[in-house]
Amino acid sequence: MPLSLNLSPDKQREMLRQMLTIRRFEERASADYLAGKIYGVVHCYIGEEAVAVGVCSALEKSDRIISTHRGHGHSIAKGADLKRMMAELYGRRTGYCKGKGGSMHIADFGIGMLGANGIVAGGIAIVTGAGLAAQMEGKGGVAVAFFGDGASNAGPFHECLNIAASWKLPMLYVCENNLYAAQTAAAATHALSDIASRAAAYGIPGLVVDGNDIVAVYQAASRAVDRARSGAGPSLIECKTYRWRAHTERRNQPDPREKEEIEAWKKRDPILALERRLKEEGGLDEGERSTMEREVLAALEEAVAFAERSPFPLPEEAGEDVFSA
Repeated sequence: MPLSLNLSPDKQREMLRQMLTIRRFEERASADYLAGKIYGVVHCYIGEEAVAVGVCSALEKSDRIISTHRGHGHSIAKGADLKRMMAELYGRRTGYCKGKGGSMHIADFGIGMLGANGIVAGGIAIVTGAGLAAQMEGKGGVAVAFFGDGASNAGPFHECLNIAASWKLPMLYVCENNLYAAQTAAAATHALSDIASRAAAYGIPGLVVDGNDIVAVYQAASRAVDRARSGAGPSLIECKTYRWRAHTERRNQPDPREKEEIEAWKKRDPILALERRLKEEGGLDEGERSTMEREVLAALEEAVAFAERSPFPLPEEAGEDVFSA
């Protein structure tokens, strides 16, 4: 059966809802962190929503992904429960990691979300192992690594692309190039302008897409996923995008970026871009958009209420679920 890249209005509306959910979740997480309700640290995904939703919309529930320290968007796009996510951020026992993992360590194996990782490039090797597992299972499963431009300079990136290409693993490597690794501009650490060009060294497809165009991301991911399922091997997709916020939500977080640069990227808001597309095609009106906003905010309020009424883990539970020391 030929691959269909057409997106129905219903599919696009669902993508819009997911992006909006990510945006509002991150805004609430930032506000609650700054209010002292969330512990640890929070890395917001605001501005990059089209990448997670575009890629995950091309996957099956059983396909596996792995995330980064900026992982809330990937979790939501793969179908994670907002209540358990918020409870984890709040450090409560009802959270995904029983309140002991926090913002950077959300995982749900039941939906194929193998976890987020606080180590730069730390997840790439883990999910490449999941790609090998999918190949051995022989059920047509695919594994996806999400990582940033900074991680593309780390050893695991090159090692894993090499072995995945050699063994034709059913992998998709998605580089979210938001132009900065923490406070360091990618231009200062990359000799080439396109990270996707590195794919040629391993004999696999490398593609650059507009990471703020969810349709472009979805279509590129769909082709790569179809290639992986067919046994043809991995692909590298570089999504050019931008985070609107500083590296973390800490107060007085240094941010070397120019205000003009940030404002220019905000004009390329992926959510507004999809809204305009839907409205132009007659797939969305203001009433539907307002209803969607209310429903998303109501779901987040329920998640926060669930987190706030959930208990903290007990001190004697600190050693539970620890498998090495």
